[in-house]
Amino acid sequence: MRTVLIIDDNPAVGEALSLLLSLHDIRPLTALNQREGLAVLARDRVDVVIQDMNFSADTTSGEEGVVLFRSIREQHPDLPVILLTAWTHLETAVELVKAGAADYIAKPWDDSKLLTTVENLLELSESTREVKRTRHERRRHQAQLLDRYDLDGMVFASETTGRTVELACQVARSDVPVLVTGPNGAGKERIARIVHLNSPVREGPFVAVNCGALPGELIEAELFGADAGAYTGATKAREGRFEMADGGTLFLDEIGNLPLSGQVKLLRVLETGQFERLGSGRTRSAQVRVISATNADLKSMIAEGRFREDLYYRLNVIEVNLPPLCERSDDILPLAEHFLDGRAELSDEAREALTLHSWPGNVRELKNAIDRACLLVHDEPITPGHLNLPEMDDAVPTWRNLDEPSRDAVKDALVQHAGVISRAAQTLGLSRQALYRRMQRYGIET
Repeated sequence: MRTVLIIDDNPAVGEALSLLLSLHDIRPLTALNQREGLAVLARDRVDVVIQDMNFSADTTSGEEGVVLFRSIREQHPDLPVILLTAWTHLETAVELVKAGAADYIAKPWDDSKLLTTVENLLELSESTREVKRTRHERRRHQAQLLDRYDLDGMVFASETTGRTVELACQVARSDVPVLVTGPNGAGKERIARIVHLNSPVREGPFVAVNCGALPGELIEAELFGADAGAYTGATKAREGRFEMADGGTLFLDEIGNLPLSGQVKLLRVLETGQFERLGSGRTRSAQVRVISATNADLKSMIAEGRFREDLYYRLNVIEVNLPPLCERSDDILPLAEHFLDGRAELSDEAREALTLHSWPGNVRELKNAIDRACLLVHDEPITPGHLNLPEMDDAVPTWRNLDEPSRDAVKDALVQHAGVISRAAQTLGLSRQALYRRMQRYGIET
């Protein structure tokens, strides 16, 4: 049952609030002082705390409430706390909200507003617990993957990436060709390495070639090798990537850029394991696990006559898709911390900016942004300005850029939620502390 702890030295306050909450199917618990309150929290599951700011008859400074709040935050950092305060202590209450309190309510309170605040926080508390359960399950699943497989240092937290990594590990056990799909900069080569490291040929070489980085006339020589004199400048024989990868894995990145002549030869290698060097009539063989990758729509290329359909089905026995970073946003901050590598710290505003950006360049763009920011800071946290991200993303609402929400958006959210800071902040996509900073900037009071 939903449970609220009331910590107030006045028994009448506890009784009045207990009656109000009970009438709305909320279980009240009461404590008359700080020690009792902390003891209740230690033995009972509590969803929300309502605490007074003074507990001694001759004390009106609010300092006792500050100490209690800090103790609760230290021992139960995710527990929502509502401050009951006299009008003379509003400044202290506002400062505590900036420090993490869920909200404050002035005495004498309005039953309707207090109940709305409690109900909203109970809902948020349940959502928070669900998020924590989900994250715990993800961490457990990730730990299992790390225990069973070599993930090549892959950093992720999202369920989406977890599914992709798990599929890569599962298909690694076979020797069939794998096609890794996804946008540029998403980390397709890392997925290919995971397949290799968990395959029967893990002790063999992993050889990568970017089919999009070579002139068309050199791709065949790069893949299959060339004899001396096979082309202008070929003064001596050279091995191709298939020979280099013998007994291991060959990773063909940007496979959609392979010319049709090279596609014919590649198809033959996949079917027979045999090939000839450019300019040579001698047939050679290699035992190679082929993993290819593309950001192109190969089916459309087939329809246009630019990619062989038979090769497509040879390469795409199993497809492993790695979505863009914007579709696995839970990976953004863990990746950012990984790229920081202790060189600097992120401010709350920088974290907010990172999570709101759409990352069209994916993980590569994120790494570049972090590396750039680390060069610009000097013993201070990274701010949005150091990240040099666009001020507005098409992927998010227009008010969710670094200088917004506007004054009107903040006022509308507060009105919509009857001044309940936590709920208004959630609507605006901000933390409570970020919302208070904007309220202070715009001169808005609840």
